[in-house]
Amino acid sequence: MSGDLVTRLREEHAALSARIRQLTEDMSSFFEASRDSNADDEHDPEGQTIAFERAQLSAVTDQARRHLEEIEAALQRVAQGTYGTCDVCQQPIDPLRLDARPTARACVQHVAARG
Repeated sequence: MSGDLVTRLREEHAALSARIRQLTEDMSSFFEASRDSNADDEHDPEGQTIAFERAQLSAVTDQARRHLEEIEAALQRVAQGTYGTCDVCQQPIDPLRLDARPTARACVQHVAARG
């Protein structure tokens, strides 16, 4: 296993953690700013925009959290000595696949088997 991939995972973990903190702060600020608003999402055109922006920010935050969980799982596999081994066939995952997707848990042949 390449130390470069582990470094990359750790750097991505730090960057993503910072991004999630910022998104969470943005969400709090957004809710705080819209709390005093009398926007009626159903009848006010601006209310619909606020609801859309809130949903979009929430979706981006959720996606970032899921990716962070994948990175944390990969770092756990590093700690356990199982990083780079397919969960299905227990064979090494192609280094090119790991380079493209450092959080991969399965080789290309078994991606579909993991669902």
